[in-house]
Amino acid sequence: MFDKLLVWGTEAGRPLWSPVFVDLETRLKPNTPWLSPDVGFSDADPLDATIHWTPPTWPSHKDLLCQFRYQRCQEETWTLVEPELSMSLASVEIQDLELASSYEVSGRCRVQTEEDLWGEWSPPLSFQTPQSAPKDVWVAGILCGTSSGQTPQLLWKAPESCVQVAYVVLFWAGGQTLTQEGLPCCNTSIPTWAEGASVSAVNASSWEPPTNLSLLCLAPGSAPRSVEVRSIPGRPELLVTWQQGSGETQEHVVDWAQDGDPLENFNWIWVPPGNLSALLPGTFTGGVPYRITVTAVSPWGLAPASSVWGFREELGPALWRLPDDPPGTPAIAWGKVPRSQLRGHLTHYTVCVRSGSRPPVCKNVSGSTQNITLPDLHSGPCEIWVTASTIAGQGPPGRPSLQLHLPDNSLQWKVLPGVLFLWGVFLLGCGLSLATSGRSLPLWHKVLPRWVWEKVPDPANSSFSQPHVEDVPQVQPPQDSPILEVEEIEPQPVTEDPRAATPIDSGYEKHFLPTAEELGLLEPHRLQVLA
Repeated sequence: MFDKLLVWGTEAGRPLWSPVFVDLETRLKPNTPWLSPDVGFSDADPLDATIHWTPPTWPSHKDLLCQFRYQRCQEETWTLVEPELSMSLASVEIQDLELASSYEVSGRCRVQTEEDLWGEWSPPLSFQTPQSAPKDVWVAGILCGTSSGQTPQLLWKAPESCVQVAYVVLFWAGGQTLTQEGLPCCNTSIPTWAEGASVSAVNASSWEPPTNLSLLCLAPGSAPRSVEVRSIPGRPELLVTWQQGSGETQEHVVDWAQDGDPLENFNWIWVPPGNLSALLPGTFTGGVPYRITVTAVSPWGLAPASSVWGFREELGPALWRLPDDPPGTPAIAWGKVPRSQLRGHLTHYTVCVRSGSRPPVCKNVSGSTQNITLPDLHSGPCEIWVTASTIAGQGPPGRPSLQLHLPDNSLQWKVLPGVLFLWGVFLLGCGLSLATSGRSLPLWHKVLPRWVWEKVPDPANSSFSQPHVEDVPQVQPPQDSPILEVEEIEPQPVTEDPRAATPIDSGYEKHFLPTAEELGLLEPHRLQVLA
């Protein structure tokens, strides 16, 4: 105990370090303290634990200080308890623990004058805090409304714990009760007669009451209305909105589950009063339907709205184009929708076509059909998509849709230009033949003006002589005149005046004068009686 030592080391005659002087009188390393397994908890607060301990027996003539630390299960870091305790104290208190959790605690000591020379940590002592009743209790399955043949389940969420917890569930209806003890986490069947339920933990602290839930069904008018589910672009969550019903509601509960999933994957969240929307946490798989239900909760019972289906990304039948049959008539085919994406038994497919800006035209086909020919489509851009329908309703369209650009396949538009061209050629030929034949003169006389077709032009139509032409009075229309009798006599021979043969003009105007044949001078006229 009072020895003084000089410590050094050598290798091959050479010192490894400078000699160290050790005075055992002042350099002491105490043994570990002893911790009692009897851990006590405060009646006022079960989250405060008291650990009893005994200091080491050697060296007994020195004043010691001891330090303690604790660690929650599944954690890697330790928490120190302050301050350091002297050997005169026999217990250490650890505060602000968590219910239904497992902890480890250990301690070490040092001589009061040796601040940097601690003893080893004692072996850890394990203990558990009291159990706690679950705070989040809910119902899975159809409790109100038409029975689906499945027994509703009472569910609860246990606090995060690394220890095994057993639960006690109590059902009641008037004076009738049913107690189920030692149940594992975290569900049990609900009797059909039950009007209320409570869940607590075995060996729970006396100050923590069980969680109660009324199982009565309220009037349908108290249920939420207009429930809608929307996806958020770029995010994996779903947004649910609704309108409050007519009843007095304290809170709302939104529950969801993937179609066909086991009960372990059932989820729900409580929405505070006054909120009419909820962002469902977690990652939702694209193309998978989720059944979502919003329920109004009050102390008098529950009022669930009709369940709706929600998709983060809706997927439908995949489309592709087949060879035209017949040519010019498009044909399409589509693949089957995976069973996990269907919301029930497939009843039929719906093929929709939108041509240009026209409204879409849809047609239902049998569920066993996976291809179809589309005749009588309008020319131009065309969009085609297919949906699958079940007893739950019509599913989403397949993405992406099929985009086509159809040519003009109608026969009348192909024949009409040819017919019009032939008619034009025919009429042109007829016109040319009539223009070159003599039989067309009467037609020209009727159609064209007189001054065009007459052989002797009227000087009045000549712009050259127009200034010298005197105005000629218009011919009066024929009026009634007396009938004259004319006696036919032989014409006297005409003696030509030798002066008449003498030309009185330059000869230019003679070109425009009528001939003798046209004037009828070569044959004698026979006079007729005119009326």
